[in-house]
Amino acid sequence: MRILFIGDIVGSPGRDMVQQFLPNLRQKFQQHVTIVNGENAASGKGITEKIYKQFLELGVQAVTMGNHTWDKKEIFDFIDEAKFMVRPANFPEGTPGKGLTFVKSNGLELAIINLQGRTFLPPLDDPFRVADHLIDEAKKRTNLIFVDFHAEATSEKQAMGWYLDGRVTAVVGTHTHTQTADERILPKGTAYITDVGMTGPYDSILGTDKEAVLKKFMSSLPVRFEVDKQGRTQLNAVLIDIDNNSGTAKRIQRLIINDDHPFHA
Repeated sequence: MRILFIGDIVGSPGRDMVQQFLPNLRQKFQQHVTIVNGENAASGKGITEKIYKQFLELGVQAVTMGNHTWDKKEIFDFIDEAKFMVRPANFPEGTPGKGLTFVKSNGLELAIINLQGRTFLPPLDDPFRVADHLIDEAKKRTNLIFVDFHAEATSEKQAMGWYLDGRVTAVVGTHTHTQTADERILPKGTAYITDVGMTGPYDSILGTDKEAVLKKFMSSLPVRFEVDKQGRTQLNAVLIDIDNNSGTAKRIQRLIINDDHPFHA
């Protein structure tokens, strides 16, 4: 199995990049499963049912989330019926939605888990212990397990990678919107990267209009942050090849598409 995971999609610029490049990526890489992080897909915060369905229509098999899961109120109207959306599994018990889903492709089944870190983010249940429980549950059906760990601190992400090495196929980090260059296969066979990066505005600060962010830093006054829709755009992703029998990863490759790294079909 080959997985394409596209990092945090920010607003309409990010959605446009997915719509433009996903067919070309599928043609070039022939991935079996495409997963996107969609927690910033609606105007930079949250997701709507329309956007969720648009991702599925484009050929995305699963949508992971993060700390902005609840930023669009309408999510409460559809998340329980959104079979292929996974929000952080360590949200409090009774929270709508689910933190584990399964997708089928080419006769195989892939478990997808979403977790959120606790360092510099709101306190939640222990993601390490929740991961233990969900991995046990997933392994009843498949040994192919993908984890999106939505976290701020590099140390916490690395800790999760080492904690799950050999127990899951991949641990990929999201949330910081800046792709890291530390992709690797850990010693026991788990693919790892600290942050996949974001898909959306390239000439921005983490997807936000840079002038507003600069004003905030220089004045400390309240500023309205909005997605930059004027400049160039980018797509950040990783491609992971899996040994179907063992469930371990054979290869992880970073993908960057922007004006400085043009896509070659």
